[in-house]
Amino acid sequence: MNDLRELAFSVAYRMLGSVAEAEDVAQEALLRFHDAEAVERPAAFVTTVATRLAIDVLRSARVRREAYSGSWLPEPLVEEEATGRVETEETVSLAFLALLERLGPDERAVLVLRESFDYPFADIAEILGTTQANARQILSRARRRIADERPRFDADPQQRRALAARFLAAAREGDMDGLVALLAPNAMIVGDGGGKARALAAPLHGAEQIARALTAFARVAERWGLTFELVDVNGQPGFRALAPDGRLVNVTSIDVEGGAVQRVLSIVNPDKLGHLGPLSDVALRPVRATPPR
Repeated sequence: MNDLRELAFSVAYRMLGSVAEAEDVAQEALLRFHDAEAVERPAAFVTTVATRLAIDVLRSARVRREAYSGSWLPEPLVEEEATGRVETEETVSLAFLALLERLGPDERAVLVLRESFDYPFADIAEILGTTQANARQILSRARRRIADERPRFDADPQQRRALAARFLAAAREGDMDGLVALLAPNAMIVGDGGGKARALAAPLHGAEQIARALTAFARVAERWGLTFELVDVNGQPGFRALAPDGRLVNVTSIDVEGGAVQRVLSIVNPDKLGHLGPLSDVALRPVRATPPR
């Protein structure tokens, strides 16, 4: 039964980028499986239910996500939490899941089922209530829409982690030259604070701009007394920042392509980190007091 739950979660999480919503979908899929009679293919049944439920969630969440404050990034899966849920493959990386925001619900479903789970088009068509020919067209359209910015990670995970460790050391020390040397010229950094925590107002592009931002953050981190731990974030190298009391401040993923850091994705929004343990309030935006009348 745990295998079915993890399957449902894996499908829903890839489509939604939300741990809480994926857990809800997985729970509902398992309940429907228990209530069903004589299910011949349990995995296919659970996948179908999870996919259809995730499509419904995406459609209902469209307005909410369009009104999101600042840059939107998926909720991260970190270290031991990722065990059994996340493989080191591109379709579960934060960069790829964020890119899926460009796609409609059906496009996401087809792409996830085909590329992450290698589902045959006959099964995908049945899940979506369409024809195989249309399922193929949807997949082709989805691939075209994300082709230009699709992440391609270096193959060796140990080399990616080693480069990420050097990058973290340079960032922690405020080593501007060291950071520029490790960053790709057209690198990008994105921060997700959700309007609730201090984060970049908009993505930054270019090695020098990113290096300046990170050296400034290093000074803030020193003032706050933060410590940093290397972790795996959605199958890619990254780190988490901890306050002096051990509570979590943020989680950052580092995407390595072509022997250089291409993307730095930092999540500070407390709504997206609560599943990872106790949270610190050091990065939260101060609440403005209501002026007296």
